Amino acid sequence: MSLLKKIQKKFKLGIFDPKKYGYYGKKIYISSNTIITKPQNVYLYGNNGLKHAVVLSGNAKVVFKKNSGASYGLKISTGNHPRIVGIPYRCITEKMKPKGYDGDVIVEEDVWMGFNVTLLSGIKIGRGCTVAAGAVVSRSLPPYSVCGGVPAKFIKFYWTIDQIMEHEQKIYDEKERFTRAELEEIFAKYSK
Repeated sequence: MSLLKKIQKKFKLGIFDPKKYGYYGKKIYISSNTIITKPQNVYLYGNNGLKHAVVLSGNAKVVFKKNSGASYGLKISTGNHPRIVGIPYRCITEKMKPKGYDGDVIVEEDVWMGFNVTLLSGIKIGRGCTVAAGAVVSRSLPPYSVCGGVPAKFIKFYWTIDQIMEHEQKIYDEKERFTRAELEEIFAKYSK
Protein backbone atom coordinates (compact mmCIF):
# COMPACT_ATOMS: atom_id res chain seq x y z
CA MET A 1 0.00 0.00 0.00
CA SER A 2 1.39 3.41 -0.95
CA LEU A 3 2.17 6.05 1.66
CA LEU A 4 -0.62 8.30 0.33
CA LYS A 5 -3.16 5.46 0.58
CA LYS A 6 -2.03 4.76 4.17
CA ILE A 7 -2.50 8.43 5.09
CA GLN A 8 -5.90 8.48 3.39
CA LYS A 9 -6.99 5.34 5.22
CA LYS A 10 -5.73 6.49 8.64
CA PHE A 11 -6.87 10.11 8.66
CA LYS A 12 -9.73 10.23 6.13
CA LEU A 13 -8.78 13.82 5.38
CA GLY A 14 -11.11 16.01 3.31
CA ILE A 15 -10.56 15.31 -0.36
CA PHE A 16 -8.93 11.96 0.34
CA ASP A 17 -12.02 10.37 1.86
CA PRO A 18 -13.91 8.55 -0.93
CA LYS A 19 -17.07 8.50 1.22
CA LYS A 20 -17.28 12.30 0.99
CA TYR A 21 -17.74 12.23 -2.80
CA GLY A 22 -20.95 12.03 -4.80
CA TYR A 23 -19.31 9.01 -6.44
CA TYR A 24 -15.76 7.68 -6.20
CA GLY A 25 -14.82 4.85 -8.58
CA LYS A 26 -11.67 2.75 -8.85
CA LYS A 27 -8.21 3.96 -9.87
CA ILE A 28 -8.69 7.57 -8.79
CA TYR A 29 -5.60 9.74 -8.30
CA ILE A 30 -5.89 13.07 -6.53
CA SER A 31 -2.64 14.83 -5.65
CA SER A 32 -2.24 16.19 -2.12
CA ASN A 33 -2.08 19.77 -3.42
CA THR A 34 -5.50 19.56 -5.08
CA ILE A 35 -8.31 21.71 -3.65
CA ILE A 36 -11.93 20.53 -3.85
CA THR A 37 -14.50 22.74 -2.13
CA LYS A 38 -17.44 20.34 -1.95
CA PRO A 39 -16.44 16.72 -2.65
CA GLN A 40 -20.10 15.66 -2.26
CA ASN A 41 -20.75 17.42 -5.59
CA VAL A 42 -17.87 15.62 -7.36
CA TYR A 43 -18.43 12.34 -9.22
CA LEU A 44 -15.35 10.39 -10.35
CA TYR A 45 -16.33 7.25 -12.27
CA GLY A 46 -12.95 5.54 -12.53
CA ASN A 47 -9.40 5.86 -13.81
CA ASN A 48 -9.42 9.65 -13.31
CA GLY A 49 -6.60 11.93 -12.24
CA LEU A 50 -6.49 15.40 -10.71
CA LYS A 51 -3.02 16.87 -10.20
CA HIS A 52 -2.58 20.25 -8.52
CA ALA A 53 -6.19 21.04 -9.46
CA VAL A 54 -8.71 23.49 -8.04
CA VAL A 55 -12.31 22.26 -8.16
CA LEU A 56 -14.89 24.80 -6.98
CA SER A 57 -18.04 22.70 -6.96
CA GLY A 58 -20.37 24.98 -5.01
CA ASN A 59 -23.99 24.56 -6.12
CA ALA A 60 -23.57 22.20 -9.07
CA LYS A 61 -21.89 18.90 -9.94
CA VAL A 62 -18.51 18.10 -11.44
CA VAL A 63 -18.62 14.75 -13.25
CA PHE A 64 -15.61 12.90 -14.64
CA LYS A 65 -16.65 9.80 -16.53
CA LYS A 66 -14.28 6.83 -16.92
CA ASN A 67 -10.77 7.17 -18.29
CA SER A 68 -10.70 10.99 -18.29
CA GLY A 69 -8.11 13.22 -16.76
CA ALA A 70 -5.97 16.29 -16.99
CA SER A 71 -2.41 17.42 -16.71
CA TYR A 72 -1.33 19.72 -13.87
CA GLY A 73 -3.26 22.85 -13.00
CA LEU A 74 -6.84 22.02 -14.00
CA LYS A 75 -9.30 24.61 -12.70
CA ILE A 76 -13.05 24.01 -12.54
CA SER A 77 -15.79 26.37 -11.41
CA THR A 78 -19.45 25.37 -11.41
CA GLY A 79 -20.60 28.88 -10.49
CA ASN A 80 -20.50 32.49 -11.61
CA HIS A 81 -20.66 35.81 -9.78
CA PRO A 82 -23.78 37.84 -10.55
CA ARG A 83 -23.81 41.63 -10.66
CA ILE A 84 -26.85 43.22 -9.03
CA VAL A 85 -27.56 46.95 -9.27
CA GLY A 86 -26.90 48.65 -5.94
CA ILE A 87 -25.01 45.74 -4.34
CA PRO A 88 -21.22 45.33 -4.52
CA TYR A 89 -20.42 41.89 -5.94
CA ARG A 90 -18.58 40.90 -2.72
CA CYS A 91 -21.80 41.47 -0.74
CA ILE A 92 -24.01 39.23 -2.90
CA THR A 93 -24.90 36.04 -1.03
CA GLU A 94 -25.80 32.66 -2.51
CA LYS A 95 -29.46 33.29 -1.60
CA MET A 96 -29.43 36.56 -3.58
CA LYS A 97 -27.96 34.91 -6.67
CA PRO A 98 -30.40 34.70 -9.62
CA LYS A 99 -31.03 31.27 -11.14
CA GLY A 100 -28.79 30.19 -13.98
CA TYR A 101 -25.47 31.27 -12.50
CA ASP A 102 -24.43 27.73 -11.55
CA GLY A 103 -24.19 24.74 -13.86
CA ASP A 104 -22.82 21.22 -13.89
CA VAL A 105 -19.44 20.56 -15.50
CA ILE A 106 -19.45 17.20 -17.29
CA VAL A 107 -16.31 15.54 -18.66
CA GLU A 108 -17.29 12.52 -20.75
CA GLU A 109 -15.24 9.32 -21.19
CA ASP A 110 -11.70 9.23 -22.60
CA VAL A 111 -11.10 13.01 -22.41
CA TRP A 112 -7.59 14.43 -22.11
CA MET A 113 -7.00 18.01 -20.96
CA GLY A 114 -3.58 19.64 -21.16
CA PHE A 115 -1.69 21.79 -18.69
CA ASN A 116 -3.60 24.66 -16.97
CA VAL A 117 -7.02 24.11 -18.56
CA THR A 118 -9.99 25.99 -17.07
CA LEU A 119 -13.55 24.62 -17.20
CA LEU A 120 -16.40 27.07 -16.51
CA SER A 121 -19.94 26.36 -15.36
CA GLY A 122 -22.52 24.60 -17.47
CA ILE A 123 -20.22 22.93 -19.99
CA LYS A 124 -19.90 19.40 -21.29
CA ILE A 125 -16.74 18.04 -22.88
CA GLY A 126 -17.61 15.32 -25.37
CA ARG A 127 -16.20 11.82 -25.25
CA GLY A 128 -12.69 11.43 -26.63
CA CYS A 129 -12.07 15.19 -26.75
CA THR A 130 -8.56 16.63 -26.41
CA VAL A 131 -8.36 20.09 -24.84
CA ALA A 132 -5.17 22.04 -25.52
CA ALA A 133 -3.02 23.45 -22.72
CA GLY A 134 -4.14 26.81 -21.38
CA ALA A 135 -7.64 26.57 -22.86
CA VAL A 136 -10.57 28.26 -21.12
CA VAL A 137 -13.67 26.18 -21.84
CA SER A 138 -16.78 28.34 -21.57
CA ARG A 139 -19.08 26.32 -23.85
CA SER A 140 -19.57 22.64 -24.59
CA LEU A 141 -17.16 20.81 -26.91
CA PRO A 142 -18.01 18.05 -29.41
CA PRO A 143 -16.81 14.44 -29.03
CA TYR A 144 -13.49 13.37 -30.54
CA SER A 145 -12.45 16.93 -31.25
CA VAL A 146 -9.31 18.91 -30.61
CA CYS A 147 -10.17 22.23 -28.99
CA GLY A 148 -8.12 25.09 -27.62
CA GLY A 149 -7.80 28.80 -27.03
CA VAL A 150 -9.33 31.51 -24.86
CA PRO A 151 -12.21 30.95 -25.11
CA ALA A 152 -11.76 27.35 -26.29
CA LYS A 153 -12.94 26.68 -29.82
CA PHE A 154 -13.23 23.64 -32.04
CA ILE A 155 -10.04 23.18 -34.09
CA LYS A 156 -10.55 19.81 -35.82
CA PHE A 157 -11.69 16.25 -35.26
CA TYR A 158 -8.99 13.99 -33.88
CA TRP A 159 -9.89 11.05 -36.15
CA THR A 160 -12.05 10.22 -39.14
CA ILE A 161 -15.51 8.72 -38.60
CA ASP A 162 -14.16 5.26 -39.49
CA GLN A 163 -11.33 5.60 -36.95
CA ILE A 164 -13.77 6.73 -34.24
CA MET A 165 -16.04 3.77 -34.97
CA GLU A 166 -13.07 1.38 -34.78
CA HIS A 167 -11.91 2.95 -31.49
CA GLU A 168 -15.39 2.74 -29.97
CA GLN A 169 -15.85 -0.87 -31.11
CA LYS A 170 -12.73 -1.84 -29.16
CA ILE A 171 -13.60 -0.12 -25.87
CA TYR A 172 -17.39 0.38 -25.59
CA ASP A 173 -20.37 -1.95 -25.50
CA GLU A 174 -22.49 -1.77 -28.64
CA LYS A 175 -25.31 0.12 -26.89
CA GLU A 176 -22.83 2.82 -25.71
CA ARG A 177 -21.22 3.50 -29.10
CA PHE A 178 -21.96 6.38 -31.44
CA THR A 179 -23.69 5.31 -34.64
CA ARG A 180 -22.34 6.36 -38.02
CA ALA A 181 -25.38 8.62 -38.46
CA GLU A 182 -24.72 10.37 -35.11
CA LEU A 183 -21.06 10.91 -36.01
CA GLU A 184 -21.94 12.20 -39.48
CA GLU A 185 -24.35 14.70 -37.91
CA ILE A 186 -21.68 15.88 -35.44
CA PHE A 187 -19.06 16.18 -38.21
CA ALA A 188 -21.48 18.13 -40.42
CA LYS A 189 -22.26 20.57 -37.62
CA TYR A 190 -18.61 21.36 -36.79
CA SER A 191 -16.78 20.86 -40.09
CA LYS A 192 -18.13 23.98 -41.79
